[in-house]
Amino acid sequence: MARGIEAQRTLSTAFEKRRVHKRYTAVVVGTLDNPLPDNGWNTIDLPLILDWLARPRSIVHHEFGKPSLTHWRLAAAPAPGPDMTRLDLEPVTGRSHQLRVHLQAIGHPIVGDPLYASPAQEALAKRLLLHAQALELPHPVSGETLRFECPCPF
Repeated sequence: MARGIEAQRTLSTAFEKRRVHKRYTAVVVGTLDNPLPDNGWNTIDLPLILDWLARPRSIVHHEFGKPSLTHWRLAAAPAPGPDMTRLDLEPVTGRSHQLRVHLQAIGHPIVGDPLYASPAQEALAKRLLLHAQALELPHPVSGETLRFECPCPF
């Protein structure tokens, strides 16, 4: 939300030109190992589209889906339970449910997810274990980089 129409336009342009950077923390089902040395950023590159018959869900669709890119790596903090992995996530694109669908597509849905996890996987937590941890964007007037952080509560 911006204070005024001009600030809103500027912020919308920043999102469109990918000048806004987001970092999330998620806990996923299963053990996910990072194949890259030094825990480098991995990429999930799968096209997404709204599943019209099961709205609000989205699905991977190689023919009609829009390009969608997510970076992930193992988080420093441990997962809260066995057979779970804590991840740092950075969406490059901003599709609806992108992180949730991408992780489900690679076989590691987010714990507690009522839309994309199985009932047993959803029951592992009282809530979706996905948290917006950091947001970095240019100030709409000065252009100064603003960074907002919120520690993960789980």
